[in-house]
Amino acid sequence: MLSTTSLSSRLLREVVPLSRARLSTIGLASTTRLGRGLATEVPKSNLVNIVEVGPRDGLQNEKGIVPVDVKVELIERLALAGCQNIEAGSFVSPKWVPQMAGTAEVITRMTRLPDVHYAVLVPNQKGLDNLNTLLSTYNASSSTSDAETTPPPSDEISIFTAATDAFTKANLNTSIAESLSRLRSVARAALDRGLRVRGYVSVAVACPYLGQVDYTKVREVANELREMGCYEVSLGDTVGQGTPAQVAEMLEEVKKSVPVEMLAGHFHDTYGTAIANVFTALEHGVRTIDSSVGGLGGCPYSPGATGNVATEDVLYALRGSKYHVAGSEYGHGSIDLDKMTEIGWWISGKLGRESVSRAGRALRARKRREAEMDKDGEIRAKL
Repeated sequence: MLSTTSLSSRLLREVVPLSRARLSTIGLASTTRLGRGLATEVPKSNLVNIVEVGPRDGLQNEKGIVPVDVKVELIERLALAGCQNIEAGSFVSPKWVPQMAGTAEVITRMTRLPDVHYAVLVPNQKGLDNLNTLLSTYNASSSTSDAETTPPPSDEISIFTAATDAFTKANLNTSIAESLSRLRSVARAALDRGLRVRGYVSVAVACPYLGQVDYTKVREVANELREMGCYEVSLGDTVGQGTPAQVAEMLEEVKKSVPVEMLAGHFHDTYGTAIANVFTALEHGVRTIDSSVGGLGGCPYSPGATGNVATEDVLYALRGSKYHVAGSEYGHGSIDLDKMTEIGWWISGKLGRESVSRAGRALRARKRREAEMDKDGEIRAKL
């Protein structure tokens, strides 16, 4: 049996509800009380799903190597903050994306919580074969009790292409048509194995090589992904220069072929318009948003693109709105903003910098200020 499997199974038996000892090791022991959130009290039409892409899209552009232990802890912290959809890694060649090396070790070592989807990106059949080998090993080594209490290392893959040949050539060394042809067999094989399949369309608004993108092409590519079995298609403003008007126009075009319920928005914040674009997408019926804790991210094939919209910024912006962010009991029926702020600062510290989340920075500054005021009040009281 895989040692990581037995470890995860033992931990899950202890942490569902989670043990305070385990939570203490990752700094969340004081906020573990479970409670039913508001998710069942709001109309389904106003529920917003967050796909946390920090562990994959957020880390893939880092220059230094992030240790496996840090990746594992990041994913576990995110799940304990209420995230139900986490991109845990990518089965790509470490030669091209060195930060994704060790994904197999990450997803087998991490404690996996029930009802959380831990997706992995697979660029081709080889990537899927690597995942299948891991899943077969897991299935062969798991006892019946383990299978009942411990989710598999992953139950979902993400596949990706782009809306321009220029970007697809830079990213995948192929054309759009060729990439779609390769992905069809990958999607079919994954579906036959019982895996969920999610699709990405990069440069859905602007391309770093060609500029303005033809939205008709975005619609065609998104529809191809839908037809090959993707349950959801994420439309990426990879360059991060899209405006609300452009996002609205793009979505109106894509919706001609793909039901809006199957679309997600993936916005980078290069020009500071990501939150505005999130609200535009929501107004047009999109109910899934990709985001990254601490604003981690970038794209190695999109020069100048900054990180994904920060999860903390999305959570803060949606406060008091008609929308409710769906989440697990660990986030009290949503995703816990305070926990996500802590995680954003923690992982940024591990990467040797500060969090770029605007909300995260402000909330931390306020928390420090309040602590200083409390300390000052205690001193005054003693005097």
